Amino acid sequence: MPSTTIEISKEYLHFAAAHFTIFSKEVRENLHGHNFFVAAQIDAEIGDDGLTFDYNLIKSKLKSLCDTLDEQVLLPTNSPYLELQSEDGYIVAAFNGERLPFLARDVLTLPLRNITIEELAHWFIGELKADPEIAALEIRRINIKVSSGAGQWASADDS
Repeated sequence: MPSTTIEISKEYLHFAAAHFTIFSKEVRENLHGHNFFVAAQIDAEIGDDGLTFDYNLIKSKLKSLCDTLDEQVLLPTNSPYLELQSEDGYIVAAFNGERLPFLARDVLTLPLRNITIEELAHWFIGELKADPEIAALEIRRINIKVSSGAGQWASADDS
């Protein structure tokens, strides 16, 4: 059967979030934000009906994930250099002797080593593959791209 690559790059697949990149046990960026964009490429066979699958499913899942990340401070839970604690309605990030308190309602923790576009691209793939409806599709490959600004993208495959 013939196959194709579906590319999804919609204007609404974006989120605004704050983060800081951790470069070492002693060096990190200042807290700042980006308008992140997300795009997907999915390889699949074309069925007898001329369709690969209903890719509205992928678009709606990506939109939902972007909405989850939107207007949050993103903090990694798997960093060897950052310790997160919950204290009286705050998430306190401890880094190299600094304490960075954030209102808990403003924070989203992610099981990543760092909040980078590289790590976020893999996170999106994991979230897509964990969705039972998407897992049931006969998809050969998922590629996700995440941008933190014009001309700056990271791309990850599920292979």
